[in-house]
Amino acid sequence: AALWRSTSGGGPCQWAGAASRGAPGLAICSEGGGGAASRFSGVLPGSALAMMRRATLRGKDVGAACWLMSGLRSSAVASRRCWTSIILYILACLQAYAAQSYAGLMVVAVLAGLGNAPFHPVNFTILNQRVSTHRLGYAFSVHGVSGNLGWALAPVFFSVCAAWWGWRHAFLAASGLYVLILVLLVINRQYLVTTPAPRAATPGLGADSEHALAILRMPVVWWCFFFFLLSTVTLAVVQNFAVPILNTLHGISLEKASMTLTAYMLLGAVGILIGGFLAARFAQVTDRVVALCMAAAALLMALCASGWLGPQATLWLLALTGFAVGIGGPSRDLMIKKGTPKEATGRVYGLVYSGLDVGFALSPLVFGVFMDQGWYTATLLGAAVVLFISAGVALGVGQRSAKT
Repeated sequence: AALWRSTSGGGPCQWAGAASRGAPGLAICSEGGGGAASRFSGVLPGSALAMMRRATLRGKDVGAACWLMSGLRSSAVASRRCWTSIILYILACLQAYAAQSYAGLMVVAVLAGLGNAPFHPVNFTILNQRVSTHRLGYAFSVHGVSGNLGWALAPVFFSVCAAWWGWRHAFLAASGLYVLILVLLVINRQYLVTTPAPRAATPGLGADSEHALAILRMPVVWWCFFFFLLSTVTLAVVQNFAVPILNTLHGISLEKASMTLTAYMLLGAVGILIGGFLAARFAQVTDRVVALCMAAAALLMALCASGWLGPQATLWLLALTGFAVGIGGPSRDLMIKKGTPKEATGRVYGLVYSGLDVGFALSPLVFGVFMDQGWYTATLLGAAVVLFISAGVALGVGQRSAKT
């Protein structure tokens, strides 16, 4: 019953999160940003595509800035009030449908960034309060799978809609999808109710300000933040640059390379399903499970960079990288929970998951230079090194969680 509530309560909310990584994933609302835009380069006119990529970076900045604030709110109020986020997504899609200039796309980016911000802190607040502890691994698995499926289905959804009706009407179709999600959330509102965090006042400070910001002084929270930042840098490399790298280094067609990227996400979903059982079985050593999975994924990506096994094997190795990362997903979420004070779930997840947007924003700034210089092998190898470092950071999180 508790697991069903994670799919009927947190699940619909994550359906919205999956759609934020999915339906309007055309470089505006997706967590992949520019990578999603590159995958739809055949759908959009060139000038619109360029403007959308620039607007995406602005939207990611908005999302990162708002994530902590959303975490503060999700710990303090009932999570169902974040229906506002779905409405913001609907407005973002409608604005994209009507946009005639770069300024119009900037409005889309701002609305989408504001809408995206609450999902992770709200989702994890719901799951941590509504699902029993021994079932959390499975709940986190369902949560992660829906996001990966959103990533994988985004190109299909948008390509089909754009082919039939044009890219503007594809955004209109995405807004309709969000209306359905909002209805689903309203119908299941009884599963989204959370207990407000207790308020605490500190002399000399405003009401509950010390209580709200005390997490910033917790080292384990910052270690979690940097883990997400580093692991997301690698994900951004795969999503943004894997297709041109495979095409240039190995002569693989763009179609087959794009299918490999989709396979990366689908195998990631399979890995998350398996990882849910591992997280439940090895709940006391989640940091080691995460570190092992990240290290294995880093090794696979390094082999991809080497090209020693030939083009076809490289495709499989890249797809298996997603599988290895996916297995560690549920354990990663449990690892963060272990270092989180019970009354500060939303705040911690809000801060920690802002590392996702920061990682996505920083990755193109560094590895984009590599790509411009033609250092394609170094791009994949650098991503592998960053992922391997994240494995060490995961072990650091475990050590500091034990002291919390």
